[in-house]
Amino acid sequence: MKKLIFISAMMISFIGLTSALYSQQAVKLYDPSLDGMKQITEAITTAKAAGKHVLIQYGGNWCSWCIKFDGFSKGDPEISKLMNDNFIQVKLNYSPENRNDASNEYLGNPKRFGFPVFIILDGSGKVLHIQDSALLEEGAGYNQKKVLGFLRNWTVAALKPSQP
Repeated sequence: MKKLIFISAMMISFIGLTSALYSQQAVKLYDPSLDGMKQITEAITTAKAAGKHVLIQYGGNWCSWCIKFDGFSKGDPEISKLMNDNFIQVKLNYSPENRNDASNEYLGNPKRFGFPVFIILDGSGKVLHIQDSALLEEGAGYNQKKVLGFLRNWTVAALKPSQP
């Protein structure tokens, strides 16, 4: 009987792991075929014209926390609006097929923080901030208050000196 319980538990664990891996592989947020420097250059041009900053989410389709953040940010109307209103967004791929080494170097080696990592650039392409995403997490997900605070602190308006 103990063997049967053990085998059943192992089968359930295997099915759960397989399902989690499949769901991660099914999500394709990042495109390994894209040139990261081209993505960044285009985003900077668009951000400058729109009076916004660039928000780069550096990660990969293999990264469960990258997928969680995408779902979390799109599923929260306040975060989604803040991101869309204030940032030109880029999903910069990091994977065995394309590590985007030139982009990583240009951005100041943000991968040192793990994945995902968020990078804020201004309209001239200057790196303003690199955000370790672990500081925005809570439990098995992200904390709305922390994410909103991070995003609000790096908008164009937040960085303008106030007028007396």
